[in-house]
Amino acid sequence: MVLVLTIITALVGAILGSVYKLTEAPISQANAKAQEEAIRYVAPDFDNNPIAESDTITVEGQHIIIYPALKDGKNVGAAVKASTNNGFNGEIVVIAGFEVDGTIRQYRVLSHSETPGLGAKMEQWFRTDKNNQSILGRNPETCNLTVSKDGGDIDAITASTITSRAFLQVISTAYQAYMKRPLDALSSSTKKSSQTTQPTQQEEANSHE
Repeated sequence: MVLVLTIITALVGAILGSVYKLTEAPISQANAKAQEEAIRYVAPDFDNNPIAESDTITVEGQHIIIYPALKDGKNVGAAVKASTNNGFNGEIVVIAGFEVDGTIRQYRVLSHSETPGLGAKMEQWFRTDKNNQSILGRNPETCNLTVSKDGGDIDAITASTITSRAFLQVISTAYQAYMKRPLDALSSSTKKSSQTTQPTQQEEANSHE
């Protein structure tokens, strides 16, 4: 019996290993394609390679990935991937696109475990042009990106205030990361980014006013 169980276990392990090897590349390619599509969806039009030039920085203990968008060598904005564990049912991961001055261009919810029909509405709620729901076209510099119940400018999802707070927190964190990121930190480490003396996104935006 021990011998039979050992043989069965070995066979199952070999099969699982083979399946993993066969699916590893396709899954990796699918994930890379989905990531690229998300970046193109939220970021301003670009002609560089944001993924290859991405930069990771830390904001309030969270690691944020910034995908710079360049057009003819000029900074036009970025896509920023951030997350929070403060959702009603746990982690919410979002990628947000910003214009060069920090104005929110678009967003996409990459993953979440929020309640269908309630918190899950965030994928569309905060882009719907109704009352004060939409965050698109708003700049966190001049907009209070918190729910109106807390004195902010944004209407929370009906019956989903916790999810709404968490979502807006993610967007705010992404904005902070983008505006603090030095312009020349295209492929640098967090350490290099903090040491550079080049102007920040906010300083460049201000120079055009």
